[in-house]
Amino acid sequence: MTQSRSRVELMHGVNLDMLGRRDPAHYGTLTLAELERQVRGFAQALGLELACFQTNSEAEFVEHLHGLSGSADGLLLNPGAWTHYAWSIHDALEIAALPAVEVHLSAIDAREEWRRVSVIRDLCLATVSGQGLEGYREALVRLSKELDG
Repeated sequence: MTQSRSRVELMHGVNLDMLGRRDPAHYGTLTLAELERQVRGFAQALGLELACFQTNSEAEFVEHLHGLSGSADGLLLNPGAWTHYAWSIHDALEIAALPAVEVHLSAIDAREEWRRVSVIRDLCLATVSGQGLEGYREALVRLSKELDG
């Protein structure tokens, strides 16, 4: 009998605690708490258990990735600006060895040149960007398919 894999960790990085105060044209108007509540509903509809984490400390983000062994089956990651340069997060994600989907509220590939770089993309099953809140639903669906595998 195959064990169900349904535990998903949603990790938000730097400045995402400022949602609702940041440029609504790029990030929408939801606060982080509102966004996470909506994403929990998406996860529940897919039969997934969602835990959420946010930090503005790159070291805490890395340590959290290090500690996920045995408590998560898959990851949704929005590292914020760290996406573009934080090789420590790349390496911690590689160590975590969990299926992951990168998600961004804004269309990072249509913004400033530096935002088009993702140091974690090569370790992720998919990248979803520019769809706001709905991007999280798409990311969960993609991850769910991998976990059902």
